[in-house]
Amino acid sequence: MDIPSVSHDESGTGRTFALPVPAGALGTAARIVLGTVLIVVPVFLFSTLITFLLGAASGLNPAAGIAGDAATPETIARINAEFGLDKPVWQQYVDWMSSMLSGDLGVSWFSKIPVSELIGERLAVSASIAGVALVIGLVLGVGLGVLAAVHKGSPLDRAITAYTSVASTLPPFVISIGLILVFSVGLHWLPSAGYVPPDENFGRWLSLIIMPAIALSMDVVADIARQLRTGLVAELDQNYVTGAVVRGIGPSRILFVHALRNGSGPALSILGMKIPTLIGGAVVMETMFSMPGFGRLAADSALRGDVPIVQGTLVVAIVFVLFCNIVVNIAQSVLQPATKRRD
Repeated sequence: MDIPSVSHDESGTGRTFALPVPAGALGTAARIVLGTVLIVVPVFLFSTLITFLLGAASGLNPAAGIAGDAATPETIARINAEFGLDKPVWQQYVDWMSSMLSGDLGVSWFSKIPVSELIGERLAVSASIAGVALVIGLVLGVGLGVLAAVHKGSPLDRAITAYTSVASTLPPFVISIGLILVFSVGLHWLPSAGYVPPDENFGRWLSLIIMPAIALSMDVVADIARQLRTGLVAELDQNYVTGAVVRGIGPSRILFVHALRNGSGPALSILGMKIPTLIGGAVVMETMFSMPGFGRLAADSALRGDVPIVQGTLVVAIVFVLFCNIVVNIAQSVLQPATKRRD
């Protein structure tokens, strides 16, 4: 049985300050998910095709590295056949895609270890850095954005605006150097290199992760705070907010239930754009703090010419970015039901 939705429009703009669940909410969510998938699948196929073609176009071959200087034509032919490099490029791509879609990313040319196993061992490091940085970026970015919007024009608002302007211009590696100088060299509070899994020693893991995560998160904090402030200031000036005040709705409910949901669109959009930056930045942080992570695996493999590992790391990064963008799109639809009803 359908439940009719009831909403209140004080301004005639279509913005609502009541948030009922409409009868067609499930249908709307399904359409959003379907539309996102229809975009993501072609992007995934195109990205993986480019990834494979880059490896094929590199001209790298494992035979010389495995067989050494004493390699014979027969040995080289045997090694090429072992890795399927004797087949036409199109057939290599079909075989590679079939294996990848089943979860098999191939094996390293030189160590013969499955690529998925190598990535699994290193991915936790990069995920720790990017994950903690994302949490810091969301918590501080939302907090600062809300404070700046609520206290618009105040010294606090100006201080937050100044911070976001400065933080967005500083590269993460510059912030990393400053953090190392202060907290490692100067105060001796935090270690400046290494990695320990959280299940082995959580306190040590946190002390090693916190500095690279903070350095990586500062740009995210600045952009989310700036975009959220802009969205909230615009929403708090709308007539429907005045109508909600007149009707006796509390300031906290107006801010967090109504204005924040309608004004979070720009911040969510910028968050989706920042996710690839977090992944790329985690690679830099691994180098700065000497961590054996996902990025260093890809870089070392590229220098060695181990194409399957490089292709595997790129595929994992592509999947992660696309997955996070799907989550962001769904979050936008959930947090902005009024906007979706206006469309």
